[in-house]
Amino acid sequence: MTINILKSTFSGELFFDNLSKSIYATDASVYRKLPLGVAYPKNENDIKLLIQFAKANKTSLIPRTAGTSLAGQCVGEGLVVDVSKYFTKIIEVNEKDQTVTVQPGVVRDVLNNYLKPYNLFFGPNTSTSNRCMLGGMVGNNSSGTTSIQYGVTRDKVLEIQAVLSDGSQAVFGNLSNKEFDDKLNSGGLEGRIYNKVFNALKSDQVKTRIKEQFPKPEIHRRNTGYAIDALINANVFEESELPFNMCKLLSGSEGTLAFTTQITLKLDKIPPKESIMIAAHFDSVQRCLEAVQPVMKHNLYTCEMMDKTILDCTKHNKTQQENRYFINGDPMAILMCEVKANSQEEVEVLADKLLKEIKNTGLSYAYPVLRGEDINKAINLRSAGLGLLGNIVGDKKGVACIEDTAVALPDLANYISEFTDLMKGYKQDAIYYAHAGAGEIHLRPILDIKQSGDVKLFRKITTDVAHLVKKYNGSMSGEHGDGIVRAEFIPLMIGYENYEIIKQIKEVFDPECVFNPGKIVDAFPMDESLRYKADREEPEIETLLDFSKSLGILREAEKCNGTGDCRKLPEFGGTMCPSFRATRNEKDTTRARANALREFLTNSDKENRFDHKELKDVFDLCLSCKACSSECPSSVNVAALKAEFQYQYQKSNGSSLRTKLFAYNNQLNKFGSMVPSLANFMFSNKLSASLLKKGFGVAKQRNLPFISSTSLEKHYHAFKNRQKGKGYIKTVYLFNDEFINLLDTDIGIDALDLLESLNYEVKIINNEESGRTFLSKGFLDQAKICADKNVALFKDFISENTPLIGIEPSAILTFKDEYIRLADDKTSAEAIAKNTFLIEEFIQQEIELGNIHSGQFTKEARQVKFHGHCHQKAMVNQLSSFSVLNLPANYKVTIIPSGCCGMAGSFGYEKEHYEVSMTVGEQTLFPAIRKASEEVIIAANGTSCRHQIKDGTQREAKHPISVLKAALI
Repeated sequence: MTINILKSTFSGELFFDNLSKSIYATDASVYRKLPLGVAYPKNENDIKLLIQFAKANKTSLIPRTAGTSLAGQCVGEGLVVDVSKYFTKIIEVNEKDQTVTVQPGVVRDVLNNYLKPYNLFFGPNTSTSNRCMLGGMVGNNSSGTTSIQYGVTRDKVLEIQAVLSDGSQAVFGNLSNKEFDDKLNSGGLEGRIYNKVFNALKSDQVKTRIKEQFPKPEIHRRNTGYAIDALINANVFEESELPFNMCKLLSGSEGTLAFTTQITLKLDKIPPKESIMIAAHFDSVQRCLEAVQPVMKHNLYTCEMMDKTILDCTKHNKTQQENRYFINGDPMAILMCEVKANSQEEVEVLADKLLKEIKNTGLSYAYPVLRGEDINKAINLRSAGLGLLGNIVGDKKGVACIEDTAVALPDLANYISEFTDLMKGYKQDAIYYAHAGAGEIHLRPILDIKQSGDVKLFRKITTDVAHLVKKYNGSMSGEHGDGIVRAEFIPLMIGYENYEIIKQIKEVFDPECVFNPGKIVDAFPMDESLRYKADREEPEIETLLDFSKSLGILREAEKCNGTGDCRKLPEFGGTMCPSFRATRNEKDTTRARANALREFLTNSDKENRFDHKELKDVFDLCLSCKACSSECPSSVNVAALKAEFQYQYQKSNGSSLRTKLFAYNNQLNKFGSMVPSLANFMFSNKLSASLLKKGFGVAKQRNLPFISSTSLEKHYHAFKNRQKGKGYIKTVYLFNDEFINLLDTDIGIDALDLLESLNYEVKIINNEESGRTFLSKGFLDQAKICADKNVALFKDFISENTPLIGIEPSAILTFKDEYIRLADDKTSAEAIAKNTFLIEEFIQQEIELGNIHSGQFTKEARQVKFHGHCHQKAMVNQLSSFSVLNLPANYKVTIIPSGCCGMAGSFGYEKEHYEVSMTVGEQTLFPAIRKASEEVIIAANGTSCRHQIKDGTQREAKHPISVLKAALI
């Protein structure tokens, strides 16, 4: 079968372009293998066609869901088969039997949201549970924080429907002895599989050897090789009530045996609703681990550990700074212990007993008690641990190779003690975090795998730790799987004769090695095919934006470690990543953009390494919302990467007329402001507006923004003559941005009147435009001119006592972000940034100082729904706007839990982006506004957001300052 024949019969999507291959060449591991192509199958027949193609062309299939595997399971040189887009159905819930049947692309947390009305949930979880999928969880036999209560994925898999390597379909599930005998006599590939497994495992000598050499059975997190140790407990092999179920073998097989298309899972009742967590602090990792056995006597639902390295990483991540409030002092480790019960009285009793236990050990120096939302903050802090390791500046990183070891609980403290001594021999201060209650600590050496010396250490450390784990009869792969990084060590871990059995199992399931080769058996070398070539000469890449804090733009891109936080869906909150949420394509994730930029900047042979159409394609749907700078645990700033890319790409390729018109939008509006009535007639008249939109590539459905009848600059000249001149609480400088000056002047006037009424002196000086439109189109030379002029203008005026405040978030926040990257006078730029605030932030601070109070505003009762600007969410917070809108005593304000509105400046106006723009708006924002009655005030502080709301819902949104101004008494 040729590629053309495959394309003609395949109902899904196929990609063989360089961009698709580059973004699927990596997962969340240290490995990189450029695939032949990428397939998005729509149905089982597509899977069969792919198997035929692979066999005909002697290539392979690499199954993939969210691609967050840490051991290299999702990389390979064949076709990557991504089921995350179309195999996403929840097929059936059986409430009586407490089971659910799903396709492999169903996200774990999506499933649990769906199951809430049934009072059921799927217990195993991972730190990636808002984007990881059930197919990947089965492939890896995932565990997560809940395993001490609910077991691992293997315990929950009742039935798997799969396509075998010959294209036949099979259903694997519980079998009685009679049904098992029928399978042995059934013929075909399925029959051969059952015969091989039975004959390989039936002898008492083999079963004894497996029990002796596999990890201790009390270690419930064990994924080393195929789980033949779980199969031999079935009633076909010994006196047992356990039926034979091949799903025990398929769970944890990493897609190497068959292609799963449907899974039936056992569910549990939702956990008790009341919970309390004690976050015990320790001055050493050893003391923390010594406390694990005592606390585990208390039927914990969570027993998780974080070490100082992880905790220190949270200091530099905006989102996690808010979650680490409970940390007392500078602990070397924290043990998070959670108890649950059905009533508050019961849980308080359990927590008191646990607290006494912790105190009695004498090991902990502090033990804050967390309740309610504070528990979620602590859990989010720990969950972010993996991605946060990417915050380590430079090429040395915590490397996943030995991070998945698990031992029996009584062995844990001694094992870690020996492990620590071993690491000291390598002069390593390893990172310790994760599932202490399950005997599994995620341990990571800090290595620079760009250097051959550290690549050798990578192998040496992994080998030494494998021997140490074997000493305790532990599992080298607790929950993250073998993949590439640990598969070489399976013979050592389970014994060479047992390894021959699992090789025979692979051979019978997949004789032509179609499914995910190089994983589990016949392993790829663990120190080859790394993401970075050792001892390479680092590319020298000059940029206009300053990326020095990341040691350059390439290392900024390399911060992305593939954990896929950018794939979370709207129902899980946040903003990142709006384009992925709209298209559900990997190409449109933050991760894909960072990976593609890394790939081409590293491997390009062009003089201008940015000059690749593939990069233009991958950045095309980036809305520059900046959510990645705060929501991505590694804080990869893709908005900055995009701006620099556009700038460099346009050096070689120029820019279109439309791009220039949007970039120079303020200059055009200045011309329009000379004759605003005529300009607005042209924008509103059906014929002229249609011609303008068609000529400039603007979506025909869009309303063009009107120019104000006067500018704020002109209005201010009259306003300042009315100011009283003395007795003010404070003087502020209002940044007269290009949007407020010419387009939304009424909001600027409201701001002047409000601040004057509240007894603040407002000064406007003849500032330059912010440069936001230049930044959005990659015109960085022009943006730099704006930055340098504004920094030079304000540096002698702005201080703690005379702050700079602004109305339009995307404009004023350039002082806190891009200006620091652009301005020549960085010292002054940083000083101004410290004293620059959104106008809502300034008013909130004055409320806290007692200078503004609710008595100055109406007592009328009103409801307000507020949508915050993306840059506000990413760089400051929405609480300031919430506080300001709540100033009137009887205003009831709710924040719409929306991500990006979808407009993003000019993005939503461009005809090719209109559909994506509106899809983003429809995810949360538009439905929330449509549900609001006409009496509800809709508030939004972004000019783009207000236009998007108008176009999407026909509702007028007001700036919070206008709402507040109208509420003055």
